[in-house]
Amino acid sequence: MARIERPAAAAIPPLLKDLNERTVLETIRSSAPLSRAEISRLVGISKPTVSLAIQSLVEAGLVREAAEGPDGPSYGAVFFEPVPDAALVLGFDLGARFLRGAICDLRGAIRARLDVEVAGSDAASVLDVIAALRDQLVETAGLSDALIDGVVVGVPGVVDEESGRIELATSVEGLEGIAFRPALRERLELPVTLENDVNLAALGEQWQGVARGVDDFVFLSIGTGMGAGLVLHGELHRGRHGAAGEVDFALVGLAQDVDPCAGAISTYATRVAAERTPVTTLQAPFDSREIFAAARAGDAFAHEIVDEVARRIALHLVPIAAVSDVSLAVLGGGLGANGDLLLRPVRELLAGWIPYPPQVDVSSLGEAAVLTGALAVGLRAALDNVFVGRPRRAAR
Repeated sequence: MARIERPAAAAIPPLLKDLNERTVLETIRSSAPLSRAEISRLVGISKPTVSLAIQSLVEAGLVREAAEGPDGPSYGAVFFEPVPDAALVLGFDLGARFLRGAICDLRGAIRARLDVEVAGSDAASVLDVIAALRDQLVETAGLSDALIDGVVVGVPGVVDEESGRIELATSVEGLEGIAFRPALRERLELPVTLENDVNLAALGEQWQGVARGVDDFVFLSIGTGMGAGLVLHGELHRGRHGAAGEVDFALVGLAQDVDPCAGAISTYATRVAAERTPVTTLQAPFDSREIFAAARAGDAFAHEIVDEVARRIALHLVPIAAVSDVSLAVLGGGLGANGDLLLRPVRELLAGWIPYPPQVDVSSLGEAAVLTGALAVGLRAALDNVFVGRPRRAAR
């Protein structure tokens, strides 16, 4: 962490004070419990300055004395830790079948998690369900509703950042084209951030999943639909219209069908079966889950269909990898999660097609990836907000 020095006489003391306090707070957050001497050594600020910063942070309710120090002798030192309940973050993952919700504190620890079914609900009904789930989460967590800093919602569509309108959303009736964010903000009476669900899944993997420590990667979700979340230089790349990652359009114009999603694979299996009547335990309409289960059981026809899924996934990864040179591709979604059958063929195809193929792995978060990403986005904002809005002592 960069050393903060007192500049020449032209420096503004309140600004320097803020910088010192933020530096001390972030250091305590990342490495608690810490003593004053340890903080001073880590950030290069004098012990008296660290003591003043800690005093302000304690009075603001952002830092407290730790009940327990690290292992080993403390020699009478006092250790400090962040106050996790200084603010809470509320996250939602709105899907075609389920609404998943969770509350986390400033440590990122989940304080409550609940899922409810929303299959067949329209956008208006979903507003009611989100509001009711918020109340249930707060009650389950046993914490004050007033502590919620903001709400982040993952939605199945392209989000216009300025208006909060959602486009290219077909899985929830009535969601496309409406100003969902203003309506939700009015209903919850809280700041609301909307983001594409696959983008949030990518951020979830970056925070707590297989992409931790990776600056350039793509998350490709394959299920009933398909989408990608692209992280470059450590930050989510949304694009001009928020539509980066709409890979359904990446191979438009090709004469052949290359869609790896569940419906397209069922159609493909039906066509192949009609052409040559294979020996198989499967029957039409060839549900994708049954295809993967049969492949694991040794069904040759099912394995042939799975290999075609892998080929189609690789075809969609090639243009992303060739243009962005990402180091990692993460597969997620209902079909993408079948890493035991997909990883080897996808890796082999990429290695044969492009000179610098990315590493390919399966999501380690599974169905929790979107919700984890929502909490990650909300947590980043909450940490800034609690610092900016903290009570301040008068200058001495």
